Amino acid sequence: MSDIVSEFNAYRSKMNDAILADNNKIIKRIFNLDTNAFAEGALDKKTKELLGLVASTVLRCDDCVKYHLESSHKAGLNKTEVVEALGIATLVGGTIVIPHLRRAYEYWDALEANAETK
Repeated sequence: MSDIVSEFNAYRSKMNDAILADNNKIIKRIFNLDTNAFAEGALDKKTKELLGLVASTVLRCDDCVKYHLESSHKAGLNKTEVVEALGIATLVGGTIVIPHLRRAYEYWDALEANAETK
């Protein structure tokens, strides 16, 4: 089985480098805004990552879901907390998000498996 976490991160990194190499001011500002929006503030990083995860699931953005799952994992959230947030996303988004929920579970399991091998 392929390592979906490494493959996703390698692709994301490669393409972000290519995008940022064009030095487009608008795109750079959007990337910066995204980074700053998820920094500690009145809401802690864990809460912000769960908000991002729910929004990404409802919007059906698999890349965004993977990004927020990994950020949630790195922030110290556990599977129970993540699954509760995904439950809210499924409630809000409806049954159309179930395929994204499946992929989210698969990706979380891969994150946990990778953490165990380190």
